[in-house]
Amino acid sequence: MSDLVEEWPASLDRGIAGAPHAGEERSGDLAVFLPPAKGALTCLIDGLGHGPEAADASALCADVVRSHVDAGAQDLLQACHEALVETRGVVMTVAWFDLEAEQLQWAGVGNVDARLVRHGPVLREEVALVFGGVLGYRMPNVRPATMSLDRGDLLVMITDGIEAAISPALAGGGAAQTMADRIFAMHGRGTDDALAVVVRYR
Repeated sequence: MSDLVEEWPASLDRGIAGAPHAGEERSGDLAVFLPPAKGALTCLIDGLGHGPEAADASALCADVVRSHVDAGAQDLLQACHEALVETRGVVMTVAWFDLEAEQLQWAGVGNVDARLVRHGPVLREEVALVFGGVLGYRMPNVRPATMSLDRGDLLVMITDGIEAAISPALAGGGAAQTMADRIFAMHGRGTDDALAVVVRYR
């Protein structure tokens, strides 16, 4: 369900939790973590449906992301789209951490939910702008959004196998892996592949 590289920046605590659809051995939900030239890239891919065809589409998409790690948002997503035309297709959201500038940039196609949860006594969430489409079928023009990144902020990404109302799981705090586990345990639907990713800027 994930590609955890050893070169991941120490300033980004990461966690991942999920499971394939009941009765399936492979999940169509896949997370990719990569260290591009400036900072880090986190990507959550959801192959349409579930089962082997969804898993194959996500795996192919992940390979394209790895080979285009330093590309801009539109070029990266376009490359994925072109590679997936003979597959079931995927939806995907990608986030880039620029650790020198302390900024987060993100863009998505489809319904992979991503939100930046601001550090503070009250949870404040900023939601990624995603564009309608399916990579492999219909590729929209993508306009990535950029925002400031403060220490303690959380990037949270979930597929549609996780309920969207995850605030109860976030309120407990803790390490990124603890929070990812709690999101999946509390909000997993149990009706589809499911995956939750949490990255804390520390």
